[in-house]
This record gives sequence, structure tokens and C-alpha cells, in this order.
Amino acid sequence: MRLPQEKNTSEFDISYTQNRELSWLKFNVRVLDEALDETVPLYERMKFVEIFTNNLDEFFMVRVGSLCDLDRMQPDIRDNKSLMTPKEQLSVIYSTCQGLYRKREKVFHWLQELLEERGVVHCSMESLDEDRRKYLERYFTEQILPVLSPQIIDMHHPFPQLRSKGLYVAALLKYKRKVTLGMIPLPPSLQRYALLPGNGIEYVLLEEIIAWFVYKIYPSYPIIDKAVFSITRNADINPDDEEVELGESYLEQMRKAIRKRRSMSPVRLEIQCDGDSLVAPYLRRRLGLEQKQVYVTTAPLTLEYFYGLEDNFTREEKSRLCYKSWHPVTLSERFGENASMMAEIRKRDVLLSYPYDDFGIFLALVKEAVHDPEVISLKITVYRIGKGHVKLMSYMILAAEMGKDVTVLLELKARFDEENNMGWVDSLKEAGCHILYGFDGYKVHAKVCLITSRHEGNIDYITYVGTGNFNAKTAALYTDVALLTADERIGRDAVLFFHNMGISNLNGSYGELLVAPVNFKSRMLELIRQEQEKARRGEDARMILKMNSLTDRQLIDALVEAGRAGVRVDMVIRGICCLVPELPGRTENIHVRSIVGRFLEHARIFVFGADEDAEMLISSADWMTRNTENRVEVACPIHDKALRKNIWNMLEIQLQDNVKARALEKDGIYHHVEEQDKSLCAQEYFMEHARVPHRAILMDTNEAGC
Repeated sequence: MRLPQEKNTSEFDISYTQNRELSWLKFNVRVLDEALDETVPLYERMKFVEIFTNNLDEFFMVRVGSLCDLDRMQPDIRDNKSLMTPKEQLSVIYSTCQGLYRKREKVFHWLQELLEERGVVHCSMESLDEDRRKYLERYFTEQILPVLSPQIIDMHHPFPQLRSKGLYVAALLKYKRKVTLGMIPLPPSLQRYALLPGNGIEYVLLEEIIAWFVYKIYPSYPIIDKAVFSITRNADINPDDEEVELGESYLEQMRKAIRKRRSMSPVRLEIQCDGDSLVAPYLRRRLGLEQKQVYVTTAPLTLEYFYGLEDNFTREEKSRLCYKSWHPVTLSERFGENASMMAEIRKRDVLLSYPYDDFGIFLALVKEAVHDPEVISLKITVYRIGKGHVKLMSYMILAAEMGKDVTVLLELKARFDEENNMGWVDSLKEAGCHILYGFDGYKVHAKVCLITSRHEGNIDYITYVGTGNFNAKTAALYTDVALLTADERIGRDAVLFFHNMGISNLNGSYGELLVAPVNFKSRMLELIRQEQEKARRGEDARMILKMNSLTDRQLIDALVEAGRAGVRVDMVIRGICCLVPELPGRTENIHVRSIVGRFLEHARIFVFGADEDAEMLISSADWMTRNTENRVEVACPIHDKALRKNIWNMLEIQLQDNVKARALEKDGIYHHVEEQDKSLCAQEYFMEHARVPHRAILMDTNEAGC
């Protein structure tokens, strides 16, 4: 873990800032609020409860884990947005999350009742008749019991190494004159639910079946109490901080760090049970946790099983319960049958807008490059390639096998994707690809692909710079943009970028691209100051900034100064925002809204200026200190007039969203945006207009509606 630099807290004005962690928790509440939106199909609403749950899991693993480490190593250090110590932040987090668990539980049970009315029934063991219990008893005896690994805790059976976020059934057992604990891990090999015979969809969860028949697992022990539980471990590892043995490869160092994650300290205990749990105090003491780190609920602890239920829906049930199917714009729709992507890009810059454009358009470009005899090299940065997505890596492997020069910068420190990324190393090496692992102390988060050709007697570049990962799955779920350009200036910068990555040089000099930590943040500050000077001269000055999170203190302070000078700042920030807008005399010219909807808003777009000469960039970087100072990121200018108008209109439409948007007010709370004469849902609008020629260029934003 990289320790923050100690600063004199007196230099920070916290009157217009809020704590990062609490801002993130507010974001996750907005996710859970989507489950309450009756305009969202019912089955999809339960998915938002699952997303909320998964988000909270990662928050405890990473952010709470990091604060626990910080409290141990630097207990007196204070956050520069709230001046709270790590212990003070943890205390507020723990108490806030107790309320979030209660809200999650209430929302889950409410949605479960609504689903039951529509034929999707989560049955309790108590509610079943005798025939169905006998059916599940046979199922338990024949399919579940043989693969269970139960144990008791005593002198000969020590307390086991519990998997982080693994599910366990625990039973307090009477053992001679003592009380001991029985523990049964849920086998990952078993389906999480059992469907009951008959019409409709009725199911019982695996942990509920095991808990009901636990007396068959411990036949000679009277059962005092039972519950389902899960622990969450600190997962905030930094492989660069680990001690490296002589001759050890970076790959092995990463594998050791991941193994270490499996045994790091617990930071949370979750218990699913009805009423007071006798199991909870026993587990809490054994795990060394405080009471405030224990969360008791009647809802299932994980909800990933819910995605699988859809496989059992009829066509009619899918139409009633799920989003209408959406098919992004394909290559042939966008450019015509048998179009050459390389030829199209050489004619004019192309902007891809995911998920409205199919990720297959980019894959078609790579495939074409692989088979084009003029192409001499392909270079790409890979952060999260995604499980099961083999096509892109297969193209890279094929290109190398065909004799092209292929470089893959594979970021092995992409949190929770490390093992998946490492799985490609051997195949890429065997094919002859050059593999780079990035830098000590810096993750390479940039999204760049460079195709170099000998075309018409000259060296020719096609460069892809995007805001999201090269990942087919997330490209269908996240809103991102990507520039594909034959601009020689950008191409030469991309060549230099990959050259610097290969020689571990963080200090390259670029003409068009902005690269963190080299010149990205300094240029952002310079552009903010330029707008500030315009305002002071009485000229129109404006910024439109779209990103996932804003935490960088320097950039926050610069925005506040620009706002005070008269610059209008409109920001679309999905997640964390440590700046409090709308404060009279301080941030009244700064306006922030968050959009949470069907797709995850992920693009980073920065516009500085109020006219056609505005500086417009897309980037892989949020305005977080980790991105601006501690990662390798790339931002790229948009020069093409048509694309600039397209992006401008996209942003203006999002600023008019009054369906999914929430405005951050001066009280630090997000409020529904007031509806005007017409309602506008930006994501729905973009889907409806995805096949309009030139799309946003032709949109009249004053008449946009859903």
C-alpha cells in the first residue's frame, strides 16, 4: 500500500469538500435506489440489489482494508477532504453501513414478494409441504451431502482458513458438556439453488437446504443454533511492496501476492439468520473483530445466483420481467457490408460509443490488421481483458505467429483480475509476443492500441485511444468512447508511449497525448486556469467534465477558484465526488449530477471552453490522485469537427437528463432532478437514436425526449 504524504492540515479548506469514503457510500445508495424505481423491469431491479452488494464487498476488501492498515501504521494522519483520522473514518463507515444493510434487507424482501406474485418464488424450507421436503431431502442426500466437507472445532480440528466472501453454514453444537462449532463450506461446484418440480419457477437456496438438514451432517450432536455466515478479508495488497527473492520473476511475485490476499486479516463478518444469533459472538471472538464489524441480516449474503434464474424464464416471462433486448450498431450498419475499417479510419476519424456501438467493430479492425500484409506491428495495453473473452488475445497470438511484431502490455496488478490476466502469459509468450508488465509502483491503466503499416510507401499509423477496457463484456454494459484515428501526430505519440513503456521511462515528452503521471495533471490545471482567465476578462468561460470520480485535492481547489472567478462548471460524475457544489460564495457556479441507470456511466470526457475552439479530450483517467499521480494514463484530444459536435451534444443531453440523473446539492445530498416539460433519459435516448445517421450530430437537444 502506498502511504499518503503527511501534510499540514491547516492548509486545507474543508468547507467545500467531503470525505471520499462517505461519498462512495452515497453512490452505492444511488445504485440501491434503482431497485426502487418502478419504471425498471422487476427482475432487473433485483440485479441492482446484487450490484449494490458486490460493490459493498469490494469497498470493504479494498477501502476499509486500506484504512485498517493505515490506522495501524499512521493512526494520526488525516484525510485532506474531511480532516478525519483513519479510525474516525472507519467508525463512520461501520455505523453508516449498518443502516445500508437494513435498507438492503427491506428492498430485497419487498422485491422478492413482487417476484413471487409474478411466478418467481424463493421458497423457505418452512413453507414447503411434506412432498417437497422429501424431494429436497433426497436431493440433499444424493447430490449435496457427498460433496460437503463438514468439520467441528476442537483440539484435533483447528479453526479453518476461511475464504474471503465464501459462504459457510455454522451450527453451535452440544459436545459432551461443552459447546463447539460445526462448520460447512458451500462447495463452489454446486449450483447455488435447487429448482422445485412443477410449473413456474420455485427454488430454494443451497445454504438454506444445508442449514435445514444440518442434523443429518452432525447426527450425534444436539444443535443449539445455526446460521449462514461469510467473512470479508482485507484485499488491499500491493505486489510492489512485497519482498522479492533473488532471481524471482515478476509473475511469481504476483502469484505470491495473490496467495497472501487469501490469508489477510478479516475486516467484516456477515451473518444471515432470523432473530438474535448465538453463532455471531462465537465467530466474532475467533476472528478478532469488534461488534461494529458484524452485520446481521435476513437477506442472502450474496446474490450472484440471481443472474442464473433468467435461464429458466419463458419468452413471455423475459418480456415482462427483463429489459427489452438491445442490439448495438454493428460494423455493417455503421460502415456498410464488407467495409474496410482501416480504409474508413484513413478517410476520417471514427468515434465508437459503447454500448451503442458493437465492440465487434474494434475486433473487426484488429482482425483486418492481423491479415493485412501491409501491417507490420500491433501494440496494445491490457488492463481487464475479461474472463472467457479470447477473441482479442487470439488475434494477437495469430498476428505474432504470422510474423508481425506484437507487443502486449499486460497489467498484472488489475485488482481482482490478476489471475485472469496472468493466464494469458504462456500463450502469448509461446506465440512470440513481446510482453510488458508495466512499472514498479504504477499501474498502467491506459487504453491504447497502435497498428503500424507500410502503406503506399510510407509508415502509417492507426491509433485507438479509449476510456474503457478492451473487454467485450463491459463494452456491452459500460458507456465508454474511443477514438480511432490515422492522425500521424497521435500515431507518433503512441509509438513513443509504447517505446517508453518498454524501457520503463515515465518521463517521455509528448506532443498530442497527455500521459499521467508525466503531463496529464499539469495540463488539466493549465486548462482550468485558462478558463479562469477568460472569466476574469469577462469572456464566456465554461467547462463540461464527465468522469467516474473526483478526489484529487489540487484539481478540486483549482475548480473552486475557477468557479469563484465566474467559470460555469458542469460535471457528470457517476461515483465519488469530494467537491460540494452550489455553496453560495464558494461553489455556486459548479453543478454536479450523477447518472445511474441500465448502463454504467464510465466515459471520461473533458471540455474546456464555451465555443467551437474549446479544448476537448477523452481519457482513461478519472480526476483521482491515484490516476493523476500513481498510474499511467492517456488522454487524447478530439480534433475532428463532426466528432467534437457529436461529443458536445452527447454531454448536453446527459446534462438534460431528468429521469436517471441526481443532482448533488449544497447539503452534500443527491436529489432527483426536477422534471421540465418533457422527461429525458439520456441512455434511452441514445439507444433510440443509435442508428440515426451521424447520431448526436443531428439531435436537436431542445426537443430530445423519452
